[in-house]
Amino acid sequence: MTASTNAETVHPFPMKRATKCPFDPPPELQALQDETRVAAVELPDGRQARLLTRYDDQRAILNDPRVSSDVTMVGHPNHVPTGNAPLSFLFMDDPEHARMRRMVTAPFMIKRIRAMRPAVQRIVDEQIDSLLAGPKPVDLVQAFTLPVPSLVISDLLGVPYNDHELFQHNSQTIIKRTSTPEQRRQAQHALLEYLTSLVEAKIAEPADDVISQLGKRVTSGELTTKNAAEVGVLLLLAGHETTANMMALGTAVLLQHPDQLALLQAEDNADVVPSAVEELLRYLTITHNARRRVATEDIDIADTTIREGEGVLMPADIANRDPEVFDNADTLDLRRDARGHVAFGFGPHQCLGQPLARLELEVVYGTLYRRIPTLKLATDVEKLPFKHDGAVYGVYELPVTW
Repeated sequence: MTASTNAETVHPFPMKRATKCPFDPPPELQALQDETRVAAVELPDGRQARLLTRYDDQRAILNDPRVSSDVTMVGHPNHVPTGNAPLSFLFMDDPEHARMRRMVTAPFMIKRIRAMRPAVQRIVDEQIDSLLAGPKPVDLVQAFTLPVPSLVISDLLGVPYNDHELFQHNSQTIIKRTSTPEQRRQAQHALLEYLTSLVEAKIAEPADDVISQLGKRVTSGELTTKNAAEVGVLLLLAGHETTANMMALGTAVLLQHPDQLALLQAEDNADVVPSAVEELLRYLTITHNARRRVATEDIDIADTTIREGEGVLMPADIANRDPEVFDNADTLDLRRDARGHVAFGFGPHQCLGQPLARLELEVVYGTLYRRIPTLKLATDVEKLPFKHDGAVYGVYELPVTW
């Protein structure tokens, strides 16, 4: 096995998507997949790391105990100094990660999420009613794809939806690549302060929601108030930003594929909706910044040794286009069985909220285009403001009419 050498080509990361192919991974990333399984990359701060281009390698490493999610470890591609790191279980390793994750698992179990379908359907229908009664063209992001998941996650967590502007603004600041460290720090502080107050309020007057459950953990001594607030920030941010972007970007790509859109516009679309959700998750893969770990031991992959202390990047968008796993991987096919995709990650840190995201996407994709069959873009796709500057991919605006 060989370690990295000074003569090895080092590629800048992140890489840019092609303007004419905004729904595809960056061309340079696709080219790398053809050339190698393990590439050397340079991050914006000048540090180097290893990037895995293949689906099987990414899944193996995401499930490998020899890599760490701990951002305080030197060499982690998201390294932050000890004492400044968020303590969310997202950045922890087992067993502490598993202990904290178990505290919020119950509300996201499949049986409980399925019971939410009537409520989610009501929210979606009410938002569509408002669309149809309002002016057009309209920005679908502000009028529909952002309110729907914000309403759903607010209800589940026990966060007042009237505060949505606060958490949406600060969430977007956190995930934008162009935000300065100070802007990101201020946004994190604002959300943490907000959730801390909410946790304290729920301790005083508990309800049937996730934040109240976290409050009970504080009362029992299992969590500090700060720990509970940090978990709340993670769930709130992840619970609306990613799903909102997936709804908008999915709509944009479907409007460019009328043959696929027609499958969802049919009155008897129930048989295709679940597979459509999985295929759109695979095809678009909106996690735009790669999953990141640091090796805690030497790990051999193909003809390369990832050394202890080296950072590892795993871009899910390229894994989900791996031609060795998905036939005609660059083709959108809503009838494809794409359930093996890694849009939600893999291994111990696989997305906790994926049952909720799937439910919301099923209801939206199964309802919106059927109720508004003439939905279309109100501008050229080339003019859409894609989120090239964010860790979560999507569009800032989606002007539509019907």
